[in-house]
Amino acid sequence: MRKSYTQTLAELSNRYPTGYTAGGVDINHIAQLRIQNSFDTHLDIAKQMAKIMRSDMAAYDNDTSKFTQSLGCWSGFHAQQMVKSVKRMRGTAKGAYVYLSGWMVAGLRNRWGHLPDQSMHEKTAVADLINEIYVSLRQADEVALNDLFKELNEAKANGGSETRIAEIISEIDNFESHVVPIIADIDAGFGNEHATYLLAKELIKAGACALQIENQVSDAKQCGHQDGKVTVPREDFIEKLRACRLAFEELGVHDGVIVARTDSLGAGLTQKIPVSQAEFDMAFEYNKWLKTEDVTDNNPASEGDVLLYQNGSYKKPSRLANGLFEFKENTGRDRVVEDCISSLTDGGADMIWIETATPNVDEIASMVNEIKEVVPNAKLVYNNSPSFNWTLNLRKQVRQQWIAEGRIEENAYPNDNELMSEKYDADEIGVEADKRLQNFQKDISARAGVFHNLITLPTFHLTAKGTDELSRGYFGEEHMLAYVNTIQREEIRRGISAVKHQHEVGSDLGDTFKEMVGGDKALKAGGTKNTMNQFDSAA
Repeated sequence: MRKSYTQTLAELSNRYPTGYTAGGVDINHIAQLRIQNSFDTHLDIAKQMAKIMRSDMAAYDNDTSKFTQSLGCWSGFHAQQMVKSVKRMRGTAKGAYVYLSGWMVAGLRNRWGHLPDQSMHEKTAVADLINEIYVSLRQADEVALNDLFKELNEAKANGGSETRIAEIISEIDNFESHVVPIIADIDAGFGNEHATYLLAKELIKAGACALQIENQVSDAKQCGHQDGKVTVPREDFIEKLRACRLAFEELGVHDGVIVARTDSLGAGLTQKIPVSQAEFDMAFEYNKWLKTEDVTDNNPASEGDVLLYQNGSYKKPSRLANGLFEFKENTGRDRVVEDCISSLTDGGADMIWIETATPNVDEIASMVNEIKEVVPNAKLVYNNSPSFNWTLNLRKQVRQQWIAEGRIEENAYPNDNELMSEKYDADEIGVEADKRLQNFQKDISARAGVFHNLITLPTFHLTAKGTDELSRGYFGEEHMLAYVNTIQREEIRRGISAVKHQHEVGSDLGDTFKEMVGGDKALKAGGTKNTMNQFDSAA
């Protein structure tokens, strides 16, 4: 817990009774820098954020309306602006996290170019991005606190009232950090269980308090919304969950959170048949879903075949030319339920993540209800994915329900992409679908145990759309009007601090430090000729 300004100054006064160090450093300046340095290390961040996350999880258990949210951010600046926006709107960043997406690291943050979500990016890039995000969030603290100290010093120098000075000190002491929890995507662990442990330690040391790991084969990993996904036996996945737990415990992050993701709903393949030691053991429960053929006189075993002995007879698992084994069709849902129960009970995971093909509250809730029969307080992280066509999915769901209720005939609305048409935006089906979109996270949190709602790739799409919007106008007929209309005027009117871009990146911090060490001789950037002064009334 950070000490108050008064406590910090008192400790420094005891050490330096004159008010200055050898060399003439003012203890007020030391106090300011200590308070602005909100965390000593990023491992300290992981420990503190883990406690916050545990507290939020407990609050959700008591009241499902207290779910948490995050946006996937692919740079420190995106994360910083997200948290600033939440604080400006709500007055607090509580309940807002940052999601660090492996997809966006692969697609936007690796040295080999834009790559798909297949664990082909450098594993160090994940830790580097966590570190960058926390550097940005901590700098947001420094900039905001520096502004408060500037007010305090001016009030003291200009004879401000004791009441006003006390108010500013109270603002400093009660300042809420921009640092929030990060849920970090470690993919399938980037290798075996030891590789998973080594990488987990690096992510935690960079500041991650929560790790999300999936049950795919590491060297055949696919994006959760692509085909060709291959899962690992549950016992293998549990070893990776243990690897993550050991990493947390070794580094003293005892409240660290593990999110176990299952891709089984859309995965029809496995690379490995585990060895079953007894009926109904973990391997037995995994193998029972394999697609097999009976070995008979008419279908004998051939040289090189793999055989299973199940239910009193030999069977041939369906094996593809690449050596992968197939699961029975339409078993994904049952495998998901078993995966989640296993991860929570045997693997010690704190939460589960079910990757789905469409955003359907009823479908997810039905699986969760089965899981909760075994693990009553099971909590989920849910991916509100941009891979879903949300408009089309929700309009189709409304159409289907209305037909079932007899409210409309089947031919009242199309059942294909035509339902995306703008002409339905103001139609009752579009209005109802949008209402359900607005309430989707509330519904899924109340009915399906979702503690955390995230969007994996929003800043990827936001950057693409925003750049396109600006470019169309700027390189078209609007020229500078496009920039002003699209960006600057809105920044000013919304009170977005980044409109003063020099201040946003720490120019005033630099001026303050120059004054601390140079006094009146300091060559400052923020004087009367600084064009940022044109925005003093903006934010």
